[in-house]
Amino acid sequence: MSTDPEPGVVPERLRTRYQGDPVTITVDGQDFRVRRRADEPGTYDFDWLTGPHRYGFGVSGPAEPPLSRPAMEEAIRDFLAQIDPATGYLAE
Repeated sequence: MSTDPEPGVVPERLRTRYQGDPVTITVDGQDFRVRRRADEPGTYDFDWLTGPHRYGFGVSGPAEPPLSRPAMEEAIRDFLAQIDPATGYLAE
């Protein structure tokens, strides 16, 4: 049996694990999935579900209290403000 990794498959030991169910938030007409990392308290991953590309960002802060919904929405607005409308990527 080969121990070589399969291309495009992340080994189980390297996969990010999440705590609880993901939350879907719509801000300014854009949908984001928000997940809280289980192994990194206070770290959240935001996936832009309706963007023109597979894109997202992360936010880290104190482990407690959990990031509030208004704080998540503010993080999303800050991210969207940096997007170049012509390319759909972060502006240079």
